[in-house]
Amino acid sequence: MFCSRILAGAAGVFLLAGCSVNLGGALGMGGSTKAAALVVGDEPYAVKVGVATLAQGGDAADAATAMYFALAVSYPVAAGLGGGGICIVHDPLHNRSEEFDFLTRDAAGGGAYAVPGNVRGFALIQGTYGIMPWQKVVAPAEGYARAGFPISRALATRLTAAEDVIRLDAGLASEFMDESGHVRSAGSITSNAELADTLSAIRTQGTNAFYTGANGDKIVTYSTAQGGTISASELSAYHSDRGTPRVTQLGSDYVYMPATRTGAGAFAGALLDNLSREQATPAGLNDAEATVIAAVKRTLDGFGVKSLPSDLGATGFAVTDSSGQAVACAVTMNGPFGSGHTVLGTGVTLARAPSSGDAGLASAFLTPVIAGPRGDGAATLVGAGAGGPNGTASIAYALARVVRGDEILTRNALHSTGVAPYDTVNAIVCSNEICAALADPAANGFGTAVPGR
Repeated sequence: MFCSRILAGAAGVFLLAGCSVNLGGALGMGGSTKAAALVVGDEPYAVKVGVATLAQGGDAADAATAMYFALAVSYPVAAGLGGGGICIVHDPLHNRSEEFDFLTRDAAGGGAYAVPGNVRGFALIQGTYGIMPWQKVVAPAEGYARAGFPISRALATRLTAAEDVIRLDAGLASEFMDESGHVRSAGSITSNAELADTLSAIRTQGTNAFYTGANGDKIVTYSTAQGGTISASELSAYHSDRGTPRVTQLGSDYVYMPATRTGAGAFAGALLDNLSREQATPAGLNDAEATVIAAVKRTLDGFGVKSLPSDLGATGFAVTDSSGQAVACAVTMNGPFGSGHTVLGTGVTLARAPSSGDAGLASAFLTPVIAGPRGDGAATLVGAGAGGPNGTASIAYALARVVRGDEILTRNALHSTGVAPYDTVNAIVCSNEICAALADPAANGFGTAVPGR
């Protein structure tokens, strides 16, 4: 298997602090051939949930699903229940890799609100690959929402940037603003009872409790009252797509990434193609960073992208377990807190419709990636770029270095997006039987190993 040693952080201390961590200590696997169980993401409290899920016997699909629902509570600026995303799953035990697409969709009648995909998407992933009961993977998020959680530094940074959005929505303001009318600071405890009730229904009744019934009626009624057009039929009929990811060979590694049927796949695919061309040049053989910069410029020019909003409301995360199963995901609200409108009685903030202004660009830069030699169940990189072309470029830079045989075992060795925390990159990287969970060095995320797994 691909890892016999893993680099670990001091999870308990740093998760409670919600701060940026350099991974330094080594955790031996006692000569075992088991793969490494690692988790990495932009928001430390959600990472903590992923770690706990693996420690309790869940696999990577369980942990990624539990982590997503936790993010919907602790990082809703980018991962709310109203959003959508893309995941790549690699399952060496069954020798298969799959892509799950559950991006938000425009309502048939138009309007500013998107039909959400995250709940159905992660349910399909967990139902296909998970081994824990559904209730156990949703429960931690419900607990955060009902009992309250400390605002992490990662969330606080984005709350400050989105203060004007928060102020205009009663639901967001009640949760994230203090008595003085300013956003709550890191360490402040907040909760969301209505979101907890929605999660409780999802936990006990499954995804239909979100898309139909009382919750679905509230989404439809609110959308209609606010000038949107989400219908009960299209909400209840939402389904995730699953299929074969694009496979690209870089060096001796095979890279699994979103297929070109999505905008994200089209952009990432073009970037990887351009990266391959640049690597074939004399300069590309010696300078990985310059190669990526040139490939990104060529790709952006090809898509006619001239300017972008500073925050597209997205985040990415990754999980590996001791069987070698790996999951890389990227999700978005199509802007910070999406539409900025919370459905009364649900705690659910709706994403912006993809066709609304520049909202559709958010999904083009969701870049979950899994790479490794074909055929032996190994993985050398599991990660995601999100939030903009710099996130995609940073995961491409990591790939370029991995296939060159470079060691990337500290956060500083993982190339920063340069505009974190809005464009971020998070990756689990393995080299010479050592693996590390690396969060974007310019942001406030966290990466750690699961001791004993």
